[in-house]
Amino acid sequence: MIELWAWVLIACGIAYATKMAGYLVPDSVLDRPWVATVSTGMTVGLLTSLVVANTFVTGTAVVLDARVAALVAAAIALWLKAPYLVVVIVGAIAAALARLAGF
Repeated sequence: MIELWAWVLIACGIAYATKMAGYLVPDSVLDRPWVATVSTGMTVGLLTSLVVANTFVTGTAVVLDARVAALVAAAIALWLKAPYLVVVIVGAIAAALARLAGF
């Protein structure tokens, strides 16, 4: 158990050091157009991979269940420019109805 906490503390230290190193990058580097393009692309890519993994994966298997219906319903609500709270409620209702239908 102590070894696990050692790894957690090491990971925290690395994350903190990475964040602090970001403050040392000169403004001349950050003002370049490719930096904004790369950082935007990485943010979108990481968020997309998180959503896909949480929607389609259970354990080590790819599954199609009520989460897919919730994601589709929430995406449609976002496309219709619904407020965030409405998007969450629509997704929850879609998941509940899909589970009720046995999906």
